[in-house]
Amino acid sequence: MSQPADPFSIDVDRVRTDGVATRVTRITTDSADDAASFVLVAGIGVASTYFEFLAPVLAERGDVYALDLPGFAGMPRPHGQPSTGFFADQVEGVIAHYGIRHPVLIGHSMGTQVVTELLIRHPEYAHGVLVSPVIDESAPSLPAQAVRFARSAVHETVHLALTALSAYILCGFVYFLTVLPYMMRYRISERIRLPEAQILLIRGQYDRSSTRRFHDRLRKRARNAIAWEIEGAAHSIINAHAVGVAKLTLGLIDDDLAPRGRMSSEEARVPEAQRGGIALLLSASGSRVAEWVSSLRGDEDGVERAKREHAKVLWRAFTRSGSADGS
Repeated sequence: MSQPADPFSIDVDRVRTDGVATRVTRITTDSADDAASFVLVAGIGVASTYFEFLAPVLAERGDVYALDLPGFAGMPRPHGQPSTGFFADQVEGVIAHYGIRHPVLIGHSMGTQVVTELLIRHPEYAHGVLVSPVIDESAPSLPAQAVRFARSAVHETVHLALTALSAYILCGFVYFLTVLPYMMRYRISERIRLPEAQILLIRGQYDRSSTRRFHDRLRKRARNAIAWEIEGAAHSIINAHAVGVAKLTLGLIDDDLAPRGRMSSEEARVPEAQRGGIALLLSASGSRVAEWVSSLRGDEDGVERAKREHAKVLWRAFTRSGSADGS
């Protein structure tokens, strides 16, 4: 008996802007209504693999574009200054390349800075989602931020820790330190005053890098902002609590969110796999290792094959009838 066709499509491209390449993983599903396009921008040093659970849920509503920025995830490092404006240029180039007219921009950690700059540049963009925004100007020094990040990290999952570690190895210590000062100097508390878009702020209960007080300050300074917190989550909320981030994002674009709110961990967490057991673990780990090795070698075909295989493994494990959230 032949296997049914997969209800999703994954394509991996390199988009060049001013001679600099960004890797784009585009995910579409048969059930998407094409009402929205989601552009996902990860934080410093990490890769689009952070969005492995968030992307398929959002793909139920429209195309998803998960980005590996220049210098991250095995992408070539640019020769120029890797400032927030530079990364915004690259995301802008991706949006133009695909002809995305009304993107829903979702940034995590340093990615929130990039998204904020894009919202400033493009007043026609209606929605932006800032997940775990940084840097809190009340603790602007690197030691203070390192302590806060460490306090948040103890609440992260082992899976997330391994995902982050593999991404940091691909990024490299030198390039990480090259980008870091630009992230530290960016004052999102001031820049957030400028966008006209409706902004959704999301933080995890245990996120010491993006505190509740900081979120409240951002909400008050923005022209039009909503602030939500997810219980039990820490800084890397987009992974283990991806279902909650997706629900809140869809609530934003549907104009169905209260100005402030709190979501339970049970509602937000990625559900347990419905099938697979140890075979699932081995398959998922194998495809991630294959992607990592291919990225290290610069083998883009290998990266695409591994991403597609990983998506198939997760889809079969977490869904019953083609719904990414298991419903």
